[in-house]
Amino acid sequence: MGRRFSGKKGKHGSKKPVNKVIPSWMVYKPKEIEKLIVKAAKAGKSNSAIGLYLRDTYGIPLVKTAAGKRIGQILVDNKVEKELPDDLLALIRTYLKLKKHYLANKQDKTAWKGMANTQSGINRLMKYYKREGKLSQEWKFDPERAKMLAE
Repeated sequence: MGRRFSGKKGKHGSKKPVNKVIPSWMVYKPKEIEKLIVKAAKAGKSNSAIGLYLRDTYGIPLVKTAAGKRIGQILVDNKVEKELPDDLLALIRTYLKLKKHYLANKQDKTAWKGMANTQSGINRLMKYYKREGKLSQEWKFDPERAKMLAE
């Protein structure tokens, strides 16, 4: 599948394990995995960082197969979810980096285009999350206020 704003084809990211069954060598029970996820979320890790942490540190290949629920659902059930979704926060951080670079280098028109594309992605994602009820209808992306949101 092609990329949205570049003419490149690109490659898909990491490959998930083929088998959707719990490996026989895994020693953690679903309740233990939930406790690990909640502990990592309280430490300030994002959902994707929690998945990487569990994979690398505890050898849990897929949380969904091991615990029966996704990381986001476990956080919602334990009332530890963040006010903004991770992907929206990542786009806001990218926007801030591009804006900082562009303000220092006004001649860099590629950075300006990247900033515009990122803001477009933020607006599309924001519209989706409002429709799904994950963001309030009054929430708006303000580039001036974005620094507080990304911290």
